[in-house]
Amino acid sequence: MSAPAEAGVDRPLPVSATLGAVVAERREAADGVAHLTLRPADGGQFPEWEAGAHVDLHIPGHTRQYSVCSSPANRASLEIAVLREPESRGGSAYVHDELGVGAHVVVGGPRNNFSLAPSRKYLFLAGGIGITPMVPMIEAAEQAGREWRLAYGGRSLRTMAFAQELLDAYGPERVLLFPSEEGRRLDLEGLLGIPRALTLVYACGPRRLLDAIEDYCLGWPAGALHLERFAAAPGAGGSAGPFEVELRRTGRVVDVAADESVLEAVEAAGVRVLSSCRQGVCGTCEIPVLAGEVDHRDAILSPEDRARSATMMVCVSRAAAGCPRLTLDL
Repeated sequence: MSAPAEAGVDRPLPVSATLGAVVAERREAADGVAHLTLRPADGGQFPEWEAGAHVDLHIPGHTRQYSVCSSPANRASLEIAVLREPESRGGSAYVHDELGVGAHVVVGGPRNNFSLAPSRKYLFLAGGIGITPMVPMIEAAEQAGREWRLAYGGRSLRTMAFAQELLDAYGPERVLLFPSEEGRRLDLEGLLGIPRALTLVYACGPRRLLDAIEDYCLGWPAGALHLERFAAAPGAGGSAGPFEVELRRTGRVVDVAADESVLEAVEAAGVRVLSSCRQGVCGTCEIPVLAGEVDHRDAILSPEDRARSATMMVCVSRAAAGCPRLTLDL
């Protein structure tokens, strides 16, 4: 998963706290989906979190972000659900093959780039493993007495984690399941074709689905759509020509080559910046921008945030074309 999603620039900057944890329980939430319950190794509690939060899972050679799919009311444990990726770079394969009950891991966070904003009504849209942040969001909306519906698409019911639990708990009027093998696909035209008053849309899933949802929501009020993507935009971190970064706090100017990120350049200059995913999906390296135009390549900031350019994710975003220098609050 990529954790990051659309949220306001006034949210607190990420923290770097880590905690040793133990896998207390493990089950298969669906075909190819491992559902882990983690508990602090010292018997204490995890930091507070809210629906939509994610954690960094530090495993040998990798740090991966996974949405918390359990209730924030229980801080003695937290749960994540991890899809086995056929082309895993090591993260999901390690979780599935190595993390049995009793295994020790290091957990960072929780952090929230996908928080549930107050609203009278919610429409939750999930594709595949994108259901994970929706589970506590639905609980929060239900507890607040808000109107909500979930439309959840996947390959088959066997591969759709939490589908039966949600259906049993809330009923088919509010939990709409769309297994494609049964000839049912998410009806985005019916769900999003007409803007709905006082409704916020929360969506998480594969890029193709989220791109389509964005297109359907172009006519919705600004701020109605909230997305969480698994990956940053294509080309994130790629070459876009050299530029300079002025570090306002230190008074230094650092050259950023076409083949390196701002994060890499400032680290090479001896400036420490908190970072985790280095892919523009976790939000750890978000830095305030004081001057300059940014080419935003992350999967976190909303269109409104990008237009303001008050912050940037320095692991992937760069100076926009024609902008020779960015000034950062570093």
